[in-house]
Amino acid sequence: MTDPAEILTFGRAGVDIYPLQVGVGLEDVTSFGKFLGGTTANVAVAAARLGRRTAIVTGVGDDPFGRYVRRELHRLGVDDRHVVTNSTYPTPVTFCEIFPPDDFPLYFYRKPSAPDLQVTPADLDLGAIAAAGLFWLSVSGLSEEPSRSAHHEALGARERGHTVLDLDYRPMFWDTPAAATEQVQKVLGQVTVAVGNREECEVAVGETDPERAADALLDAGVQLAVVKQGPKGVLAKSRTERVVSPPLPISPYNGLGAGDSFGGSLAHGLLAGWPLDRVLSRANAAGAIVASRLECSTAMPTSAEIDVLLAGGDPNQDR
Repeated sequence: MTDPAEILTFGRAGVDIYPLQVGVGLEDVTSFGKFLGGTTANVAVAAARLGRRTAIVTGVGDDPFGRYVRRELHRLGVDDRHVVTNSTYPTPVTFCEIFPPDDFPLYFYRKPSAPDLQVTPADLDLGAIAAAGLFWLSVSGLSEEPSRSAHHEALGARERGHTVLDLDYRPMFWDTPAAATEQVQKVLGQVTVAVGNREECEVAVGETDPERAADALLDAGVQLAVVKQGPKGVLAKSRTERVVSPPLPISPYNGLGAGDSFGGSLAHGLLAGWPLDRVLSRANAAGAIVASRLECSTAMPTSAEIDVLLAGGDPNQDR
């Protein structure tokens, strides 16, 4: 890709090692699949699948898994020019267990640190960050230095377009929830959109009630607050609009990655300038489709598959 990215994400990338058996603990799993993973890598892939020029700022190790991440990003349509190779820390891997419909434990192997958290301000192409129509970053990138300083530097470069903060709170990345709250509240006034579930909103603004959480995010300075309510759908509020998008009926397989698919479609719809109800309904559908599949990155749906689900069909019929 030579043109500036329409969507630029900043954050985690790694390798997902997911079991090919359902309802079995890792100690008893006998076969696994290997997939590109990491929430911001998945969001970038999801947006690319919908036709957007996407790129990612992240780090990988100087190892075979790092080479795999770069290759998969390229194969799935994501520009890897801003990926930093780190010679100290290995590319992270993540395992999960699959117990449908709603139990999917995650096991991160990222200690003592991971390359994506070692991206420095000097590694950033601030011109590319400023030029992106939408810039997407995750709360986990604020959890330690030098990534925290790099995120603040990146936010300082943004003067136009959409800047989206994924509230993606993971306890294993933080000493305490209060430490995460402190860092999130420092940046809420610098982003235009905040996206998170009820628990993540509690960490960000101290509210779990969706309405109050959305209002608190708006009061903190964002222009659009998106609160995921699980089986009750998704609530989105701006200062002039309120939309609730109900969940879609689909058989869950692995819920991991559904939020990233939602995010990639949300980013696509925001850039397209669609009405908020259309943005949410299609993002909901995108998330539901990935929840019905095993993997994350390579499960991201096309626009045609989203159309099929919204029309009442089965997007997995020919898969």
